[in-house]
Amino acid sequence: MVNIEAVIWYLLLIDSVGAVILTFFFQNKVKKWYKGNLRWFYKHFPATKGWTLSYLILVLWVGYSLNRLGVISLP
Repeated sequence: MVNIEAVIWYLLLIDSVGAVILTFFFQNKVKKWYKGNLRWFYKHFPATKGWTLSYLILVLWVGYSLNRLGVISLP
């Protein structure tokens, strides 16, 4: 049976990996779109390599913790 914690974690994992890919490989296009369309959000959470890597590390840490608790099983 799939629990809600696992579903939320996998969605966050997909989101953080996607954010890292976008900022590392398409940084100019993403920054231009992000700054133009979400100006109020960009002031507080800029889409930079450092922030997206921090986001990925936090998601991986939560996944490791959930794995140790037995909530999710990682391969």
